[in-house]
Order: sequence, then structure tokens, then C-alpha cells
Amino acid sequence: AAGDTLRLAGVAGYEGEVPDASPERVRAWLRRLTALAAEFDAEGRFAGLGQIVVSAGGSAWFDAVADVFAELPPLSLPALKLLRSGAYVSHDDGHYRHVTPFNRVPEEGALRPAFRLWAQVVSRPSPDQAFVNAGKRDAAYDLHLPEAQVVRDARTGVLRPAAGITLTGLSDQHGWLSTEAGAELEVGDWIGFGLSHPCTSFDKWQLIPVTEADGTVTELVRTFF
Repeated sequence: AAGDTLRLAGVAGYEGEVPDASPERVRAWLRRLTALAAEFDAEGRFAGLGQIVVSAGGSAWFDAVADVFAELPPLSLPALKLLRSGAYVSHDDGHYRHVTPFNRVPEEGALRPAFRLWAQVVSRPSPDQAFVNAGKRDAAYDLHLPEAQVVRDARTGVLRPAAGITLTGLSDQHGWLSTEAGAELEVGDWIGFGLSHPCTSFDKWQLIPVTEADGTVTELVRTFF
């Protein structure tokens, strides 16, 4: 605090790891954060700034952040209320599908997952097992394994639901599939997987293809994660 090379610009926090999180507990934590900003302001700790930064926001509680930040009392300077949620950009088919705020307020709309990982069947050693050519190097797996969603037939290109197909494990470069009776799957078929945890996906893929619904690549997105 006595140094002249740093200055206090505001307060920031991350409510995504509040223990035993509930709307009430998260809002209580956020109110402590905004109270800290008001306390620091009253003590003159933001003197000389043009604005005071108040920041929070994971992608599971951005509704609570918006509500509590709206309650922030007037400060001596304009407040920059910064919401840092990032997973909304791509959403997912796993973790954030379950924790998105839109599950609490469905009348507000919904997010749709943008990621799909395509992998090709490279081995079919038995009727109840198959392997694809994507593994830990390609897919986020820290929260959940990828979810088989659709199969593209290698012969016809026709899409069908990936019924009876479950990814059970990942090696470095291969995925292990369990296939139920009646699950038609051949070497060469493509499987589209839904992913869980956008942060890890962005970390693994520095160049992400953007496609049309038919799979045509239209551009590439460079990530800096």
C-alpha cells in the first residue's frame, strides 16, 4: 500500500467456488464483495482514479452477479461493473449445460453449445467395443468425458443419433467406446461428440474451425487462453 508502483483500482472476486453454492449463499458472498468496494471508497483508497472497478462473474452465476451489482450504492466515482463470464461464448454439453443460470430462469431463453468434436472410428475389435482417433490431446476431459451425439455414415454421409454408443475412456490419441447391441458402427464412420468445460477446450485448441451446419469450414478462430 505504501509503494508508488501499484494502485488500487477496485475489487474483484470469483463466486464460482462458493462452498455449498445456492442462490442465497452466492448473493450473500457477492454482497460482501460490493460492501468491500464501498468500504474502501469511504476510506479514500480510490482517490485519483477516474472510475472504480467492481468485478465478478463465473458462467454459473452471472444472474446473481447482475442482481447484486445493480444494488451497489453510489460511490464517489463512476463504477465500472465488470462481468467476467466467458463460457457463454461456446457453452457446452456437460458441466455448463447443468449449471447455466438459464436453468433457473428458463423464461429468459437458453444457450446452445457451439463445440462439436468429430472423430473417426479406426477399430471395431468386437461387437461391444470400438476406438476413435481422438483422445486426451484433443478433448476436454477434466470434468466429464465427451458425449457421443451423432454418427456420420462413412458410406452415405447420412447423420443418425449415436444411440447405444458411450465413450468410456481416453488414451493420449484414442477414445474407447462401448457399443450396445444394435448400435451400427463401422470403421470409417465419424462420431460427433459434445464436450464439457469450454475453458479446457479453448486451452487445447489454439485454432478452432468455425463451420456451417453441413460442416463446411468458413473461418478459423485463434485463441489466446
